[in-house]
Amino acid sequence: MSANRAHSAQMQLRLPLKQETSRRASTLTVSGSNAVAATALEDWPSEPGSIMALYGPQGCGKSHMAAAWVERVGAIALHGEEASWCDLGQLEGRPILLEEADGSDDEALFHLINLTQATGGALLMVSRDPPASWMTHLPDLRSRLNAIRTIAVEVPDDAVLAAMLKNAFAARNIVPGEGVIDYLVRRIDRSAQSAEMIVDRLDIYHRPVTRVLARQVLEGDFTAGLS
Repeated sequence: MSANRAHSAQMQLRLPLKQETSRRASTLTVSGSNAVAATALEDWPSEPGSIMALYGPQGCGKSHMAAAWVERVGAIALHGEEASWCDLGQLEGRPILLEEADGSDDEALFHLINLTQATGGALLMVSRDPPASWMTHLPDLRSRLNAIRTIAVEVPDDAVLAAMLKNAFAARNIVPGEGVIDYLVRRIDRSAQSAEMIVDRLDIYHRPVTRVLARQVLEGDFTAGLS
């Protein structure tokens, strides 16, 4: 580990945590696909040393839910390999979010779990697959992962996908025309990435976003709105 990398980790943990507006709790829509997870996180952690894992397919909104939790409890946010080189002393007794948790080093994750349980913090882990399916070569870590409470976040339903589109439009100061969001919900892949991608494609034309424009863009008419 380089000195610069270690210094960057320490500096990151000392800086105030900030979340993007698009990830704020106020923009989170709760519906059938994420209601179980939303309820589980509502008053969690309720006791010290708690550990929970959120898992689900890419773009299902689990990171948005985790970011809303970070905002609510003032947690420290880490991503995957950062667990390997951060200063564990700064994490004692703190709520922690670990995104891409399945990409963490085995020993680092083992120590982070033990630290959480020993010092009364909280650890929310986010990944695509449940912890019981993660590859690990440490038997002690395997037993801990198998015992963790896991909550699934499903593929976005209509309400959640519509909210993702609304947030994507709002982030670009675009007011879509009547029926555009409903039209897109029925036709794009169900993920946050798809919502962002189609809104980016519509934004290129710098024209009112109507159902006609949406249809032309979805059908691959790259001259849409340019005539």
